[in-house]
Amino acid sequence: MLLESLIPALLPAATDGIRALINRFTGGSGAKPANVDEVVTLMTAETKRMEALAKIDQAGNVSQWVANVRALQRPGAAFFIIAGYVGVVAAGSDDAIVAQMANYAQMVTFYLFGDRTYMYFKRGS
Repeated sequence: MLLESLIPALLPAATDGIRALINRFTGGSGAKPANVDEVVTLMTAETKRMEALAKIDQAGNVSQWVANVRALQRPGAAFFIIAGYVGVVAAGSDDAIVAQMANYAQMVTFYLFGDRTYMYFKRGS
């Protein structure tokens, strides 16, 4: 069970480490724009990507209470999954149930903290 959890958690760091080793041995520094036009193109693509991500969370022309319920679905699901994990551990449930709930709780915890924490560490190095 521990190995199942560690592999997905450490995979992004491992791929970045492999990429850094390859860049060190080949003298490359990754893909960098060569001129101003490429910089502008990359910035435009990033802007379009961010706009598309922002549109995903927009509810459109719906009632305000529907938009509020929709906005609370992710935090509500995260709360119930983590509370369920704490509940089955406290109740001393069967090991298989605890293991499955632990997997769900790990997914939620990574969703809440993992990506931002990894980006913070990546930016600091």
